[in-house]
Amino acid sequence: MLYIVTLLILITDQLTKYYADKLLKGNAPYVIINGFLQFNYVENVGAAFGILKNKQLFFIILTFIVLIGMVLFMIKNKRLNIYMRWGLVLIIAGAIGNLIDRIRLGYVIDFIDVKFGSFYDYPVFNIADCAIVIGTILVSYLVLFDKYETTGSEW
Repeated sequence: MLYIVTLLILITDQLTKYYADKLLKGNAPYVIINGFLQFNYVENVGAAFGILKNKQLFFIILTFIVLIGMVLFMIKNKRLNIYMRWGLVLIIAGAIGNLIDRIRLGYVIDFIDVKFGSFYDYPVFNIADCAIVIGTILVSYLVLFDKYETTGSEW
């Protein structure tokens, strides 16, 4: 089941980026909810929030190392509960989605643009980023509260 979820996240991520490229690139943002949500094509040559711009080789190598480490961690630790496995799978799927862009294009396509009126304009992101953030929040919670291994009875 975890493999299927990984594949579904990858397909959804790559399809939405494909359509963002075809429909949004070179066009004005497509407003969904005025002052809150729009689709806006952005080529991100950095990491989260555009930091470390034009360091694609660094990000590719780092992503491979982290992915290998996470997969080995999951294989080696048979006591990880299903919630921890789901969190790690979300991170892995998102990382692979953005890695595909970095290798194929030299940048990551971002297109989901959330604003909170004139108060705050959140950096543009994509489906892979959503998976990474949700997975990271889940894994962080489980590690902080020591709930990442099976105990015979899941919480």
